Amino acid sequence: MAVYTDVSDGELTRFVADYDLGAVLACKGIAEGVENSNYLIQTERASFILTLYEKRVKEADLPFFLGLMEHLAARGFSCPTPIKARDGGVLRRLCGRPAVLISFLEGLWPRTVEPFHCAGVGDALARFHLAGADFPMRRANDLSLPGWHRLVDATRARADEVAPGLARELATELAALEAAWPRDLPTGVCHADLFPDNVFFRDEAVSGVIDFYFACTEALAYDLAICLNAWCFDDEARFNPVKATALVQAYQARRPLSEAERRALPILARGSALRFLLTRLYDWLNQQPGALVRPKDPREYLQKLRFHRTVRHAEDYGL
Repeated sequence: MAVYTDVSDGELTRFVADYDLGAVLACKGIAEGVENSNYLIQTERASFILTLYEKRVKEADLPFFLGLMEHLAARGFSCPTPIKARDGGVLRRLCGRPAVLISFLEGLWPRTVEPFHCAGVGDALARFHLAGADFPMRRANDLSLPGWHRLVDATRARADEVAPGLARELATELAALEAAWPRDLPTGVCHADLFPDNVFFRDEAVSGVIDFYFACTEALAYDLAICLNAWCFDDEARFNPVKATALVQAYQARRPLSEAERRALPILARGSALRFLLTRLYDWLNQQPGALVRPKDPREYLQKLRFHRTVRHAEDYGL
């Protein structure tokens, strides 16, 4: 989450007046994440998150994201739900941008990841996949192979400013992944961004999952590979096999992986590392003035990518 668009008191008051929430008592910008502008809003009724969707989120995709949240919540999965205005709609406009109010979830995301966090997120990811199995809408993954090609092209001229020889390494890696990428795995709705700051815990248990704005129809095991990258490395990008074992075994206990998914996990982990390396690299090279958050260093994911190149079997991840 972040703040790119300032909302005046008057604009906020007029926006909230469309809801049956009472008067606004407090509003605070949330300076985390990189995608949208987010505010914590307290009204006479409760606390809510106000999100204004910025350039990277396509307005045509919003019914998918918002519908998915409603679908998951109806099946008992703990996540934010869009708040309906008096006219029954959930998507509105504020400051010239699409905007929505969503419910506020209690809990804290882990600043220091322990193995029990990894077990919790593995189980939560499996529950997410099962709860979304009958979600009727589909959305292509914009950040799979075709999207990686665009990002490699967009960063080629300046990639070596971040690490010597990076442009050539990215092109070589992309060609290798395209040749080896699995195309016959079980698919379904994926979160595709399940990082620690998107998972809340209370008393060592997952209390909710947030930020569905990369969700898409994708190979389910790719979502697990994203979590391996996000949860199972230390602050110096060194792989932690204890955390990985906790994560994948908790996932497997609720949704067993097929043999094809197990075989594909190392290449999927490489692909997910490349995906976040490329988006971080692009943001690092194209920093937006006025944002309250500094882009994340892409070199973290370069180290992770290089680690995954050494992995040949899913057993190395704890399976």
